[in-house]
Amino acid sequence: MLIQLHQVSKTFQSNIQQVEALREVSLKVNPGEIYGIIGHSGAGKSTLIRIVNLLEKPTSGHIDINGVDLTRLSPKELREIRRSVGMIFQGFNLLKTATVEENIALPLRLTGLSHQEISQRVEKYLAVVGLTDKKQAYPAQLSGGQKQRVAIARALSHEPKILLSDEATSALDPETTESILDLLLSINREFGITILLITHEMNVIQRICDRVAVMEHGSIVEEGSLLEVFSDPRHPTTKKFINSQFPQSALSLLSVDEQDGQPVLELSFVGAVTDQPILAEVSKQFQVSPNILSGNIVPLKNAHYGKLIVQLLGDREETAKAVAYIKSTGVKVEELKGGEAHASLL
Repeated sequence: MLIQLHQVSKTFQSNIQQVEALREVSLKVNPGEIYGIIGHSGAGKSTLIRIVNLLEKPTSGHIDINGVDLTRLSPKELREIRRSVGMIFQGFNLLKTATVEENIALPLRLTGLSHQEISQRVEKYLAVVGLTDKKQAYPAQLSGGQKQRVAIARALSHEPKILLSDEATSALDPETTESILDLLLSINREFGITILLITHEMNVIQRICDRVAVMEHGSIVEEGSLLEVFSDPRHPTTKKFINSQFPQSALSLLSVDEQDGQPVLELSFVGAVTDQPILAEVSKQFQVSPNILSGNIVPLKNAHYGKLIVQLLGDREETAKAVAYIKSTGVKVEELKGGEAHASLL
């Protein structure tokens, strides 16, 4: 099921001032993909995801689901299309006085399903989220991760084509977050459900998303496939999110005497090139000694992305050859610091 937003803006009016939460946002989510929107607090993410199913009405612009403009629907027509859109929240939104079974069943009763069909769906989706044995438990008896699994089962029980995730893992510890992300991946693959999620956590984006949009001050400042955005970030906010996954610059580890005019390079690896022994080849083919100062490799959904801070020790001619070789392998090279003798290497 295709989601499209066309020039969507949202302004909130108070007695004191107007707040532009969204500014002419346009995006397209393809059927069956996991699309992530990342931004800092106040960027407009939550407003945007609530606009997708018209929980929040836009000030201007259009929201299309499978070619149907939601802003033109009657209340009855909107209720019908909302049945194809499930939503999970950071705060779980479970009824404290209802059991796990009742939390899933109650919304289904409102849709007019038979008792047998409701029972079948409760059993089915509790099995999907791995909580069959918790059917008679109350929310207070569950961990945070289990509560979120119940919320996911409740959303899935309506058998939606789209699942909206509003910071669904931000209240969870890292280990539980990983298990919820694995569950979302499994749901996407098994049922073909399109997932649109918002988060402020880069590890969520890199772990499960196919494409990503970066938001700031109510606008999308960068968008693309996960590999595109990681390998060639353009906007400063995007770069900050990506750099948060890597150690701080190691330049401070080098004294002035140690630098001695030798270039310090940031090498960015993406995809298959991360598995190649490039620096080993450099030391074999050229009279250069790579001095690795820091680095890290982070897993993406279908690939890996890595960064190394490297000082190349050698004369100007050999160093230039080594840099040219590294770039020829597909590694992105950026000179962070170096002496005058190496100023024109890149």
